[in-house]
Amino acid sequence: MDDPVTISEERPTTGLWNDPSLPASVRAQALLDVMTVEEKIGQLGSTWPDHDESGDVAPMQDSFRGADSFEKAVVDGLGQLTRVFGTAPVDPEAGRARLAALQARVVAANRFGIPAVAHEECLTGFFTWQATLYPTPLAWGATWNPELVRRMAMAIGADMAAVGVHQGLAPVLDVVRDYRWGRVEETIGEDPYLVSELGLAYVRGLQSSGVVATLKHFAGYSVSRAARNHAPAALGPRELADVILPPFEKAVVVGGVRSVMNAYNDIDGVPCGADETLLTQLLRDTWGFEGTVVSDYWAVAFLDSMHHVAADIAGAAHAALHAGIDVELPHTHGYGDPLRARLADGGTSVDLLDRAVLRVLTQKAELGLLDPDWHPGQYTAPVDFDSPGNREVARSLAEESVVLLDNPSDVLPVAAPRTIAVIGPVADDARCLFGCYSFPNHVLPHHPDTPLGVDAPTVLDAIRQEFPDAVVRHQAGCAVTGDDRSAIAAAVTAASAADLTILVVGDRSGMFGEGTSGEGCDVSVLTLPGVQDDLVDAVLEAGGRTVLVVLSGRPYAIGRHARKAGATVQVFFPGEEGAAAVAGVLSGRVNPSGHLPVQIPGDTAGQPGTYLAPPLALKSDGVSNIDPTPAFPFGHGLSYTTFTIEDAHADEETFAVDGAVTVRATVSNTGDRAGTSVPQLYLTDPVASVTRPVRQLIGFTRLDLAPGETRVVEFEVHTDMTSFTGRDQTRRVEPGSITLTVAQSAGDPGSAVQVRLEGTPRTVDHTRTMTTAVTVRQR
Repeated sequence: MDDPVTISEERPTTGLWNDPSLPASVRAQALLDVMTVEEKIGQLGSTWPDHDESGDVAPMQDSFRGADSFEKAVVDGLGQLTRVFGTAPVDPEAGRARLAALQARVVAANRFGIPAVAHEECLTGFFTWQATLYPTPLAWGATWNPELVRRMAMAIGADMAAVGVHQGLAPVLDVVRDYRWGRVEETIGEDPYLVSELGLAYVRGLQSSGVVATLKHFAGYSVSRAARNHAPAALGPRELADVILPPFEKAVVVGGVRSVMNAYNDIDGVPCGADETLLTQLLRDTWGFEGTVVSDYWAVAFLDSMHHVAADIAGAAHAALHAGIDVELPHTHGYGDPLRARLADGGTSVDLLDRAVLRVLTQKAELGLLDPDWHPGQYTAPVDFDSPGNREVARSLAEESVVLLDNPSDVLPVAAPRTIAVIGPVADDARCLFGCYSFPNHVLPHHPDTPLGVDAPTVLDAIRQEFPDAVVRHQAGCAVTGDDRSAIAAAVTAASAADLTILVVGDRSGMFGEGTSGEGCDVSVLTLPGVQDDLVDAVLEAGGRTVLVVLSGRPYAIGRHARKAGATVQVFFPGEEGAAAVAGVLSGRVNPSGHLPVQIPGDTAGQPGTYLAPPLALKSDGVSNIDPTPAFPFGHGLSYTTFTIEDAHADEETFAVDGAVTVRATVSNTGDRAGTSVPQLYLTDPVASVTRPVRQLIGFTRLDLAPGETRVVEFEVHTDMTSFTGRDQTRRVEPGSITLTVAQSAGDPGSAVQVRLEGTPRTVDHTRTMTTAVTVRQR
């Protein structure tokens, strides 16, 4: 693979497809018209040049290690190049040269000189060595700040585009339904509106830099039975329509996203990778999606080997192509010889082939890959994958994502302690700051002698930096996993002797059972991993001022711990700037403004259900002995100042079912320091034709307020925002009374106003209003 590149002396065949003045669709059709079947098939495949160095990225991947060599894969053309940067440690310049050399071979191997689309992961930053490690998506959700997420995605896209990467496999728009699922850390939260708004911001940011965003995982992946990765999705059509699909719908209809990736799971017995209703009828025919659908890694082959809805790989390829998957990732398996044989014997029509190839070529034209001046070595601008600008965005995200859950004794912010005991197994491990789709946790375990590649202080490092005059001592107390309790006594001794104890517990993310959070790292109960609960109990029992910091990829059942701690802080994997953000919150240098994108379970270690629930899913004394009430509700987050929300009122008490109402409320900073309030608008529909959530988020904003300052927040609510899927499976707006509450969390009584919709039920579709406009005015 590293031999000198040999470029064909023969000039590529040219035509209308090379004319950038023509529409991309016209250029693509002109090229399709002159291609052979072999050349068309090549555009639907992919190859992973360094696959043997990739480690575990999908289940049962060992079955496919016999994929075609690079040289064979590129014959007659290639659709995509897989993870040239994101497979093994490579510095930016070597990676750029490597990708250019591979593209030169792709171009030389087909008569039209068509390059491949190069894709990389980019969920927590450009997935390569020495690139900025941003917070994980669950931390984005905790910021409630779409503009900041857009800035992050724009920076990620700029770094990728600068070295010739065209497509990013993000964002994940799965809505959390079970906290035990290992991939909770990759999601933005448990509310479809919050996920929609931040997901849309990510799509817009990445694509504004010229990189194709890819929605994952379409659809229902997060609703797996018992939270087991890849398990069948346990959901009905109404939950699918009203909870799971809205983030994808908004990204397609409003965001113009250019790619979608199928989910591994099945829904009611139909694998998503073979579901024409989902991938074609809904996505394209209804929503108007015009981009490419790419398979999740090996998902085409899984239709045969795991789902058993195809008799062989050829049947799997046909099923996927017929359903609407255009490109097979990460290697060509089904869309190679098996598809070629199906086309030859008439088992698959050429029309299906042409449909997919036209989409791929259209996207390549849009990306400039068919332009006459494109060449593999054109990406020459200087790059710094961990630039000061990147780190500033990462720092802002980390700081805004830290959630102060409780501070009953005003232990925080900390005032000049003389001695600090830092206790816990994740306090002195930088990799506990990152998610599983970060380069250090995904790739570097296979390269143990390679450093992180970026400056990422641990929480212990950051506390020492934040409190330079304090004597700081560290005791792990236990490991993240395992049952060894022998070091707990030393941790208790250290805590007892300190003025302040900072107890840092939680997760170390990994892949397929190699971590406590991450892909394939599902859990059966929501207790802290290993014996960390025992460590927390022992340290809290010792007394003294103790701050509990949970640094994790999912929420854990910490209710009983929070009741004993002097203060409790929740941090979802905050990235390379995350430790400094945590230390800044502890000292008061950073006034916390994060709010929960998921509930924090109480004393029930099993799955308590998410906040988005109808009445029967809530506490029901005399009906069930299990209390699902969370320790801290969705949307909750404290500050070092205090806020009030008062005087919610509407401009009118009644309005038509096709109208809009403006809800106003006053938000005040009643404390003595500047802070950020996050007013949230919730909808309650007391009587409807189907059961409805007790509360459902339909609007929010972030509001910076000086001490004593008051502002008026206006939410313009179109009736479309009250819509839901009725018994006939159509989305409808129903007349009747609704309650709109402006609150600081889903559990906050807030300030409510009741209004009435008048008229007859109205049907709405994907063209409806999907966002509540927010305006902030002086009082």
